[in-house]
Amino acid sequence: MTLKERYDGVTGWFSENMPVAESELHYDSPYQLLVAVILSAQCTDKRVNMTTPALFEAFPTPQAMAAATPEEIYPYIRSISYPNNKARNLAGMARMLCSEFGGEVPSDLVQLQRLPGVGRKTANVVGAVIWNKEVMPVDTHVFRVSARIGLTSNARTPLQTELQLEKHIPSHLLPKAHHWLILHGRYVCTARSPKCRECGISQWCRYFSAKERRIVAK
Repeated sequence: MTLKERYDGVTGWFSENMPVAESELHYDSPYQLLVAVILSAQCTDKRVNMTTPALFEAFPTPQAMAAATPEEIYPYIRSISYPNNKARNLAGMARMLCSEFGGEVPSDLVQLQRLPGVGRKTANVVGAVIWNKEVMPVDTHVFRVSARIGLTSNARTPLQTELQLEKHIPSHLLPKAHHWLILHGRYVCTARSPKCRECGISQWCRYFSAKERRIVAK
């Protein structure tokens, strides 16, 4: 199987079977999504969604959060991983958002990465979800699943994974493909026990093909 055949098969299957693929984070504005994505680093979306309602009630706008100290933000996110660092980042992010961007989340991804707590992945997520930018955010699910399927080869960093995926996935599909891979990794192609028999893309999967060959060899 050629790499093009694998990509065509995988993207074709998802296009037909998962035409709507969206973030599972709950948000009502670019500000809320940015906060949620910052909190989601090394934390589940489920936990973030349990945390953000009270947080957004207390700090409904960037201006409200900018007026708060990290110590005032901390109690609302104490159940999130690394709450001390994230409380500092949220306070700093909100202050810069208000002082330099008029309280509006910038659509320019380079400018977005200037905000405390916002790296390349976070900026790409916000850009893809809010503005449908043709970028490929790479989290742990995307990194693992793309390598396991065989969409990437010898990609040792998230950036290498991002560049390989962006090279082969049609650009207009990138924002949706990001969610395809995340959701697939979250519910089917799980880290420890991938559900290969339930997987719709197994016929194009490098891992499944190797697994089948091992069974036959026995």
